[in-house]
Order: sequence, then C-alpha cells, then structure tokens
Amino acid sequence: MTLPDSSRLDEIEAQIVGCIRCPRLVEWREESAAHPPARFAGEQYWARPVPGFGDPAARVLVVGLAPAAHGGNRTGRVFTGDRSGDFLFPALWQTGFANQPTSVARGDGLALRDLFVAAVNRCAPPSNKPTPAERDNCLPYLEAELTALARVSVLVCLGSFAWGGALRALAALGHAARPRPAFGHMAAAKVGPYSLLGSYHPSQQNTFTGKLTPEMLRAVFERARTIAELPPAGSPPAPPRYG
Repeated sequence: MTLPDSSRLDEIEAQIVGCIRCPRLVEWREESAAHPPARFAGEQYWARPVPGFGDPAARVLVVGLAPAAHGGNRTGRVFTGDRSGDFLFPALWQTGFANQPTSVARGDGLALRDLFVAAVNRCAPPSNKPTPAERDNCLPYLEAELTALARVSVLVCLGSFAWGGALRALAALGHAARPRPAFGHMAAAKVGPYSLLGSYHPSQQNTFTGKLTPEMLRAVFERARTIAELPPAGSPPAPPRYG
C-alpha cells in the first residue's frame, strides 16, 4: 500500500495559497474582502486562494467548483461559512466522514476521516463562473493533490463543472475517459484506477428548489463509502492499512 504523503500536501497548500496566476480572480477575491456584506462587516477575510483540506489517508475526494466570495474566501477553508457548506457537512457527518455537522471557521474542531475536500478553482470567481483559462490555470493543483492522496479511489464531483474539471485532471495524469462520461446526479464512471460519482451541487439554487435534498446528498456519500470499500457509517473504525 502506497503511503499518504502529508508533507507533499503541505507543499501543495503553500503553492496554492501563494498563487497569483489569474489577475481577474485576484482582483475579485480582494474586492470581495474589502466590501463585505453587513453580516460580515469587520471580519478579517482570508482573501487568498483556498487549499484543499481533510484526511491525508482519504479514500474519497470531494471536488467542488470554487470557494464562495463570502464563504471560503472569508474563512480560508472551502465550503466553510457558506450555505453550500451548511448543506454539505451534515451529510458528511451523517455518513461518517466528518466528526461534526457544521463548518464555520478554521480551527472550529472539524475533522474529516477517509475524505479530503478540494475544488477545481481555488479563488472565488465573479458570478461563480471561472473562465476556461482560469480553470486550466488551477487544475495542476488538483492534479498534484490527487498524486499526493495516494489512497483516493473515489471522486465525488459536486456539479457539472467539477465533473468536467475532474475528468481533465485525470486525463492530465494519464487517465483519459473515452467516450467522455456524462454528468448527472448519481452518475458513475470508471476512469483509470478512479471511480467518479456525480452529485448536484449543494448551491442555494439547487437546495431551495428541492433539486437536491438532504436525502439525495446523503445517498451520494453512502454510495461513495461502498465504492471505496469503507465500512458503513457507525461501524467501529478499522485500524489503518498504512504505516
């Protein structure tokens, strides 16, 4: 069994946090921090690219779109402090991947087991729409994380943008999918040694309209546990198979 490389993850995090490849996104993340909504007035914003986080020995990798301007761009942790995270983390807690159902700030006690959370883009984009060039500038970070996360076998892609970005990252690592598998909720595809599992993104548009329900998202992560050959949530933890 290949060992997880936590030191390499630290190096990747430092590279991500220092990135200034996309001038439009640098300007937007700083502009968002300088003009927060009233509910966040006076808070110190992260206002830098947001690295992935979680268990270095993860078998499941969650791929999102990008940090929210007043979520991850504020807190410094993806899906933390925004409505999408308020929907995502209860599902992770219920399915045994998180030790608590909330994620509000770095240092809030959240810990992930068997799961790592990342995104295609690491800076908040205007209107949540990175350009193709901005996507491609950021994808090497996802590729590097995949290489360092040696035990990952399942990628849960939150939305079609994440699905497409994950396919591009895997192709860059030598695992091209032909024909290209179509995205859908609970869509599944085998790409090289990895299994892709699709989910609608936990955006307010999807959750407020009922396109994505808590039960639907929980089912995605239950399925991810099965594909990754993890015991059902609530089972006694197995001893690590590395080290």
